[in-house]
This record gives sequence, structure tokens and C-alpha cells, in this order.
Amino acid sequence: MPAGPRQRAADEGPAGPRDPGTRAPSASAEPSADGAVDGLCYPLGDVVVVSGLPGSGKSTLMRRTVAALDRHGGPVLRVDSQDTRERWEAALPARLPYGLYRPLVRLAHYAGLRRALRSGAGLVVHDCGTQSWVRRWLARHARRRGRVLHMVLLDVPPAVALDGQMARGRGVSGYAFRRHRRAVRRLVADAERGRLPRGCASVVLLDRPAADRLRTIDFG
Repeated sequence: MPAGPRQRAADEGPAGPRDPGTRAPSASAEPSADGAVDGLCYPLGDVVVVSGLPGSGKSTLMRRTVAALDRHGGPVLRVDSQDTRERWEAALPARLPYGLYRPLVRLAHYAGLRRALRSGAGLVVHDCGTQSWVRRWLARHARRRGRVLHMVLLDVPPAVALDGQMARGRGVSGYAFRRHRRAVRRLVADAERGRLPRGCASVVLLDRPAADRLRTIDFG
């Protein structure tokens, strides 16, 4: 397990940044008084995906750290499929199985994500590690607007993620969890080797203690 946040940026190589005069694509890490990183700040209007196993704490991290406004007073949007699901669950009879309306929840989620992308605001998105096509879509849209995509990747042991699913009272099937494990394992291994996820300009890898210490994800 990593000892804390580690970052890889697209403009970094063995000799460091290629051109210090260009717009930095990566996050700036902000240490607290004890030296631990407690904030990540991204360029205005960029898109950040938070990825990891189901139950690893992605939604919790986003709710705790993402501010409503950037450092210039502009809006910051947080798009989480879990929020969409909870809104539908609140509006429908409790006895109705989620599987019956899951496609509608997904459609509503992606429609909301599309609106958020078109707004041009700083955006933090809950990422399903098994759906790389979503990250490719986000990266293409960001590039068209002269912005870039970043990843915050939670490196949490599977047992901890399963406990997280139990704590929230909602889990995924064993088959789905194995798919997530394979996808996230590849992302973590690539990050540890300095390889960026396709379409991402930077990746920050957080273990559980580092994620718990993180207080802000903002833009400015």
C-alpha cells in the first residue's frame, strides 16, 4: 500500500516538466502544517474523476472535499451516480426492485453529466473503473474546451471496500466486484509505474489514510 498521495502528470518525464511556461495540467498538492497533503487544486474548468472499488469511499470523499465554488467564485459541480440513484429511490415505492429502473437511473445520470460538461464549470465525477468509455468521453469533451481530465484513484484493499458496502447497506454482486477489482488493479498498477490512464493528464493515488486526511478538492 502507498504511504500517501502520489502524483503523475502528463508533462513529467525522467527530467521533470518539459516546459515550465506551459499551462500545468496536474493538480497542485497543498500540505498542512504537519506536512501531510490535505488539499488538491486543479486548473479552472478542468474535469476530475474519482475512481476506486465499490465501497472504497468515493462518494464520501467527494461529498466531504468538493467545494461549491472555485477560488474565483465560479461554480464547481459534483456529479455522482449514487446521488441520482438516491433521488429515484426517494421518489419511487420502496418495494420496487432497483433492477427494474436501473436503466432509467443511468440515463438520468449521464444526461446530468452531459449538462455539467457543457456548463464549462470545474467538475468532479464519480467514476466506475470498469467503464473506461466514460473517461474517454470526458477526456474528449474536456479537450474540445481546451481543458484536461485528471484522476484521483483510491487504493483501498478489497476487504475494506466490502466492509464499506456493508456499512452503506448496498453492495454489488460477486461477479461485478471481481470485474471492478480487475479494472482498479490495472489502474493502480499503471499509476505505480508512472503510466497515466488513457485520456488523463494526471493521476493522484491515495491510500485510505491519505484519503481520510484530504480536506479539499478545488479549482483555481
